[in-house]
Amino acid sequence: MHSFHYRENKLFCEDTDLARVAETYGTPLYVYSRRTITDHYRRLDSALKELDHEICYAVKANSNVSLLHLLAEVGAGFDIVSGGELYRVLTAGGSASKCTFAGVGKTREEISYALHNDVLSFNVESEEELFTIDSVAKTLGKTAPIALRVNPDVDAATHKYISTGKSQNKFGIGLDRVELLYEQAAALSHVKIVGVQTHIGSQITESGPFVEALEKLVPLVKRLRDRYQIQFFSIGGGIGIVYRGSLESGNEQWWSDSTTKGGMTIEEYVFAVVPLLKGIGVRVLLEPGRFLVGNAGVLLCQVLYVKQTTAKRFVIVDAGMNDLIRPALYEGYHEVVPVARNPKQPIVTADVVGPVCESGDFFALDREISDCQAGDLVAIMSAGAYGFSMASNYNSRPLPAEVLVDGTEAHLIRRRQNYADLVEFEVEG
Repeated sequence: MHSFHYRENKLFCEDTDLARVAETYGTPLYVYSRRTITDHYRRLDSALKELDHEICYAVKANSNVSLLHLLAEVGAGFDIVSGGELYRVLTAGGSASKCTFAGVGKTREEISYALHNDVLSFNVESEEELFTIDSVAKTLGKTAPIALRVNPDVDAATHKYISTGKSQNKFGIGLDRVELLYEQAAALSHVKIVGVQTHIGSQITESGPFVEALEKLVPLVKRLRDRYQIQFFSIGGGIGIVYRGSLESGNEQWWSDSTTKGGMTIEEYVFAVVPLLKGIGVRVLLEPGRFLVGNAGVLLCQVLYVKQTTAKRFVIVDAGMNDLIRPALYEGYHEVVPVARNPKQPIVTADVVGPVCESGDFFALDREISDCQAGDLVAIMSAGAYGFSMASNYNSRPLPAEVLVDGTEAHLIRRRQNYADLVEFEVEG
């Protein structure tokens, strides 16, 4: 699942001692495993060998240029949702011709930038967007490749903020209207129909919603294939990962939890979707993000203080919600483990919180943990996706550094911000 493990009670990433990485680069610090990312990509790619397919990494999950370069090297395409993400892909050595451009609010400037760079396709989310793309393409004397994003009205059984496939969500075009809109697209002079796209949500931990969506959409895809000679069917991403119990040693867990909420294995996912896609007659695109990088990253932080009140115990660390917002925004669970483990430490119940001036600034609430003290290092697990990419300077806190581990080597891939960086782009009014 990932390359984080204990050796003689010291937490390692691949063959690198994380305590030494923290000593070199400081905390808070994001650390990623090269081996984990490439292994996840290659395993998924191999499991889909029965299909003509392409894996387009969802850049929004983690957009560090070094990670994009790594994925481009192993053959990935990219799912982008902004002009800035396209710029990152190009900077990393990726090809726009392997980029699908999603998102409900593409600006004319972004559409123009993507057309100049010859993206694979625009995933169209509304009628007005379709007509805008045609208009921009006409102005540039280009033809825009498009796929309509279909909303199949499927409940993905995930958090409401990351559900995208229900009729109440802002994404996509309903099944009842999509064929009419394809007819309208076919009549436009500067667009070319090249595919169909869907995406029902993120962190989906069972195959049922994927199967329900495909059963609704495969007949549509076949009709559109025959009518417009479409080239691909993009089935989106959304494969969930393990957050609870992601790091275990025998029966021991430093931060323990009685339940384990896991993601699907690659085999379970493929077993469910491949039979529905065989013989579809077009290329299948997947857009995983979290699945490739989520368990490949941790956020290292240091305990600043341990505070005991009459109500509870607080473990205060130097990372905050501005560094990793998932627990505050999504009520996301992250396992938090010691970098130096002591199995003899007593178990206590505590909140693990940060220094930001918000009661929502926490990483774990009422969690059973091994007792710790100021100066101890801890790792917040499964932080490779939607961690740094959603980080901010709230409370005027500099962004953390990022490191990529490759075997015994740890390479800095983003330097830590300093105070001067916080005001670099501000001017006096």
